[in-house]
Amino acid sequence: MEVILLEKIANLGDLGDKVSIKAGYGRNYLLPQGKAVVATAEKIKEFETLRVELEQIAAEKLAAASAHAIALSELTVVITHKAGDEGKLFGSVGTQNIADALTEAGVKVEKHEVRMPTGVIRQIGNYNIDIHLHSDVIVTLSIEIAAEA
Repeated sequence: MEVILLEKIANLGDLGDKVSIKAGYGRNYLLPQGKAVVATAEKIKEFETLRVELEQIAAEKLAAASAHAIALSELTVVITHKAGDEGKLFGSVGTQNIADALTEAGVKVEKHEVRMPTGVIRQIGNYNIDIHLHSDVIVTLSIEIAAEA
């Protein structure tokens, strides 16, 4: 299936690229979310007339993500959780817990933006967490997990 990308997609292409993808990926993800259109002659002409507007929208999204990244980089977050004597948590701290803690600290973060390469946190300590705000904007935060008193 050939599609024209309406925004930058990681590991696929940039705005305006004509790419060949698997039909299911296009049908189930890119097309319903408005991230791409099927590459027909009519759609290619239509895209060329809208290209400037789409590039401007993409630039605005990047600027907003950059401003959001600056606000996030100024935060220091401590998450308290029940833990045993040896520092092992009762349960774990996952992406939803981190997103909630950042939102409570004053900067709205969605669960899907939080990336934890080593999985959920099960010990108290300091951890580096990546926040993907945009395909070009990634913020690495240091999060401290502390035991509840």
